[in-house]
Amino acid sequence: MLPRLAHSLLFPSAAFSTRFSAKYLIKIMNLDNNLLTKARRCANFRLCNVSSYTSEILEIQAKAPTLHVLFVPGNPGVILFYKDFVEFLYELLGGTANITAIGNVSHSRKDWEHGRLFSLQEQIDHKIEFIREELQNIEIPILLVGHSIGSYISIEMFKKCPEKVKYCVGLYPFLTLNPHSTTQLVIGKIAKSEVLAAALSYLIASLGFLPVQVLRLIVRKFLGKSWSANAVEAACSHLAKYHTMRNVLYMAMTEFRKLSEAPDWTFIRERKAQFTFLFGVDDHWGPLQLLEEISKQVPGIAVSIERENHTHGFCCTEAGSLWVAQHVANLIKNQMAYTTNQ
Repeated sequence: MLPRLAHSLLFPSAAFSTRFSAKYLIKIMNLDNNLLTKARRCANFRLCNVSSYTSEILEIQAKAPTLHVLFVPGNPGVILFYKDFVEFLYELLGGTANITAIGNVSHSRKDWEHGRLFSLQEQIDHKIEFIREELQNIEIPILLVGHSIGSYISIEMFKKCPEKVKYCVGLYPFLTLNPHSTTQLVIGKIAKSEVLAAALSYLIASLGFLPVQVLRLIVRKFLGKSWSANAVEAACSHLAKYHTMRNVLYMAMTEFRKLSEAPDWTFIRERKAQFTFLFGVDDHWGPLQLLEEISKQVPGIAVSIERENHTHGFCCTEAGSLWVAQHVANLIKNQMAYTTNQ
């Protein structure tokens, strides 16, 4: 079901507050219908060398861009899961922005790094080096969009490149541990045990030896009947690999260690007009308690709640990808308009 935006979005901030009129909502919903059915420009996939590491990139280049959106995934950091989102965002920004999405090192189709495991900090350093190596000379503003742990990574990137980054959007942010999450507890126990992590990785990798049609059926049955074709293909081509799953679990282990600490509220407070976060109603990775804590620590910061049941894994469905892309596009347009008027 398409999102009912009239009941979902309110963008409060110290700089602006936007409420949608009924006429504008009808216009957006018609646009949503068109985007789901019409042909859209495809994101290009390429391999990129970043600090000697082979990195998977999705990108769409505009003819005359006025800004550059750099997207950072969650964990798993398989960038092909976000193909629909990247393409929708490009269309919703009217072809005015370059969109680049960079995958996590060794969350990849091939084991380019020969079994090496990469921590959260190494993934952060990798993204910072990408800006320095590939985006250092661009003159248009860079806007960061991060999903889940990608929101945390984006904050760290912002801290290291404040002269390049102009705005940061956190989607379903994973910024601190949730002591009430049974899922986090279970994943944490598996991730910190080399034996359990290796065993689970071997088990999942063994599915990769099945015929691809059988693997697709398994993914749809056990992971999501509503998943898009792009998400199913991403799971089959990347997750059913030993090196990918070991890196997913190793990164998770280092996430849980680091996120036992409080976020850097001082930095976020200093730059609060350049931050915004989207939370889900029932998301154990970024629970509403975190929204309350952010609002308490950084009064006036822009926060929103998604109430359309697209879940933390929004990128796995076309409807979720479109809804979140519309949300991000509106935030970016409002932020750019505000910046221009200053």
